[in-house]
This record gives sequence, structure tokens and C-alpha cells, in this order.
Amino acid sequence: MSRKEKLIKRLLGKPKDFSYDELRTLLKLFGYEELKKGKTSGSRVAFVNEKSMHIIRLHKPHPRKTLKRYQIEYVIESLKEKGDIT
Repeated sequence: MSRKEKLIKRLLGKPKDFSYDELRTLLKLFGYEELKKGKTSGSRVAFVNEKSMHIIRLHKPHPRKTLKRYQIEYVIESLKEKGDIT
């Protein structure tokens, strides 16, 4: 099983400890690039797939590094709509 497949399986399991770094790695494997909106963006980030122009927007988790349940569900829904995962 590849790293990408392992991360997809883990994401779909909706774990309570899915980290922002894991999400960044997974989205990078799908061709997304992390963009911050300038100096004053705070914790807002957007992951953009230049090829399809698909955008996933969310807030970086802080002070802890794990994503909240609604963020995981949003990412899953976005990737399913785009057809990256089933």
C-alpha cells in the first residue's frame, strides 16, 4: 500500500488525531499547493490544485496540530466532489 493510499484510508476513518501535516502531505500528493493570503492571513489557508483550479479553504489548527472533525469531513467531501477519492 502506497503512502497516498494509507493517508486516504486514514482520512476516511475520520481519526481524532489526523494532523495538519498529514493533510498537507496528502493534498500535495493530489497536486494541491498550500497558499497563504499575505502577511495578515492569520490561520487561513487555501490549498489550490492549479490543474483543475479546485480550492480547499480552511483554518490551520492551533495551538494543537490536529484537525477538527468538521474540517476532516469538509476535506473528504471536497475530494469526493472532485473525484479524487470514492
